Amino acid sequence: MALPRCAILDDYQHVALTSTDWSPLDGRVELDRFDRPLAPDELVDALRGHQIVVAMRERTPFPAAVFDALPELRMLVTTGMRNASIDLTAAAAHGVTVCGTRGSSTATAELTWALILGLARNLVDEANGMRAGDWQRGIGLELRGRTLGLLGLGRLGGAVAAVGQAFGMDVLAWSPHLTPERAAAGGARLAADATALFADSDVVSVHLVLSDATRGLVDERLLRAMRPTGYLVNTSRGPIVDRAALLRALRAGWLAGAGLDVYDVEPLPADDELRRLPNVLATPHVGYVTRETYATFYGDAVADVLGWLDGEPVRVLG
Repeated sequence: MALPRCAILDDYQHVALTSTDWSPLDGRVELDRFDRPLAPDELVDALRGHQIVVAMRERTPFPAAVFDALPELRMLVTTGMRNASIDLTAAAAHGVTVCGTRGSSTATAELTWALILGLARNLVDEANGMRAGDWQRGIGLELRGRTLGLLGLGRLGGAVAAVGQAFGMDVLAWSPHLTPERAAAGGARLAADATALFADSDVVSVHLVLSDATRGLVDERLLRAMRPTGYLVNTSRGPIVDRAALLRALRAGWLAGAGLDVYDVEPLPADDELRRLPNVLATPHVGYVTRETYATFYGDAVADVLGWLDGEPVRVLG
């Protein structure tokens, strides 16, 4: 009898099979690994005959049409416990069990600060200048005494707030349901509204979950409220920031620059303007891409598959 086939998707860095021990699945499943993005018209053909799929975050969407086209699919693992690109209703309708994994509580917050510091001290340009033989191209910005604005003060926003306090920054926060008491518990003051947060902050960092309510929330009105010396950092989800408005803001100098790790389309096309603008510090959605996070993701994925094979699925979503 043929073993169930399990597809590991989007292993861009060729680390899935070395990040954890997959041997508990020996003799129980046949593993196939895909190391490049699969376009929508490729995905169904690539996954035909697979009963199990391990997906990496939102790199590959699973809308209803994909479930319709893959009647053999019975289990889908997503790294993390939330994945907006999976239609959980459609999965349930097709009898597909969707399971999640644990993640890191620190990796994205640490990258947020890498971007903030990189912008404030002009690190990429200075490092490139050193390689080119130059010396001291620009003048940096000290963070002590500046205002850090957090759009969202959940688990990640709170971790970013703690570092801001350590730097001696005044921390403001706002989200639609944030109260003064919860803001204070997270080490921040509650801004009067979103406009006040953007107007009063030297650095604004986005830490909201993407939803219908937050899609495009950071629009032209908020970006125009920023100081021309201010920086916007987004390590959450690209569509929370209105892309067209952000491009106008960066070209026109409504703000000094942006640190971006997330985009509307990923991977970001090679000719995208955000790759070329001199006031953008861009990274390729690596907020969660650490050895520790991958070990957790893939280790839990193995446990999820084992649980499903044994008839006792764990971390079921939906």
